Amino acid sequence: MLFFVSLLVDGLLAGAIYALIALAFVVVYKTSRMINFALGEWAMLGARLVATGLHATLGLAGALGLAGAGTGGVALGFNRLVLRRLVGRPLISVIMVTLGLGMVMRGASPLVLAGIPGAIALPIPADPIGVYGVLVFPGKLAAAAIALLCAAAVGGFFRWSRTGLALRAIADDQQTAAAVGIDVPRHFAIAWALMAAISVLAGTLWTFVAGSGLGVVLVGLKVFPIVVVGGLDSIAGAVIAALAIGALESLAAGYLDPVVGGGFSGVIAYFMLIGMLFARPYGLLGRPDVERI
Repeated sequence: MLFFVSLLVDGLLAGAIYALIALAFVVVYKTSRMINFALGEWAMLGARLVATGLHATLGLAGALGLAGAGTGGVALGFNRLVLRRLVGRPLISVIMVTLGLGMVMRGASPLVLAGIPGAIALPIPADPIGVYGVLVFPGKLAAAAIALLCAAAVGGFFRWSRTGLALRAIADDQQTAAAVGIDVPRHFAIAWALMAAISVLAGTLWTFVAGSGLGVVLVGLKVFPIVVVGGLDSIAGAVIAALAIGALESLAAGYLDPVVGGGFSGVIAYFMLIGMLFARPYGLLGRPDVERI
C-alpha cells in the first residue's frame, strides 16, 4: 500500500507540471483556435534563457525577467510577422508553421546558447521529507504548488478580467468581437505573450525537477493527449486530465513496466486519448462546437 501511495503522489506532482504546459496550449487555442505544436520547444527556450540569466549571475528574479522578455519578444514577433498572415488560411498551414518554428528553435538553441549549462538550481531543499512514511521531494512539491497556483490565476484571468472576457469573446466569434470594438490582433498578441510567460515557468520547473536536455522538448509531446482528454478550450479540464495522466503514468511505471517491458507507461496518455475520442470527442470538460445553419 505504501508503494502504491508513493507512486500516486509522485505521479500527481508530475501531472501538476504537465498541467502548466497544457495550460500554455489552452491559452492559445481558447483565444484563437490555433493549435501550437511547438510547446515543448517554447518551454525549452524559456528554461535555457533562465539558465543563461543564472549563468550571468542575474539572480533568479533577473533570470526569469530575461527569459520572460526573450520568449515574449519571440512570441510577439512570431504573431506579428507570421500568424497574422495566416488568418483565414487552412488549419494545416498553422500546424505546419508551428512545427517549423519548433524545429528552428530546437536547432538554434544549442548553437546560440552553446557553453551555457542547462541545469537550473532553485533555492529549495533537495533532501526528501517523510509524510506518513511516504518520501516527498520538496522540489517536486514546490513545483506542483506553483503550477497549480498559476493555473488558478490564469483561470481567474479569463473569467473575471476585462482582457480575459475579450479573449473569450474573440474565441466565440472574431467578427462580432471586432464589430463591438475589440482589437483582435492586439488580443492575439496578448494571448501569445501569456503563452510565452507560462512556457518560461513550466520549462523552469520541469528542468529543475527532471534535469536539463531534450526532456523538456519531449514532455511537450505528452501535452497533446492531455489537452484533448481534458478539452481543448478548458483550463479546468487540462488540469484534471494532467493530474490523472500523471498518476496513471507513475502507477504503470511501477506495476506494468516490470511485467510488459519498460516504456509502456509512456503510451498510457495515448490510450486515454483514444478512449476519450470514442466516448467524448470534445474532451472531458470541452464544449462541442455548435453552429446554426
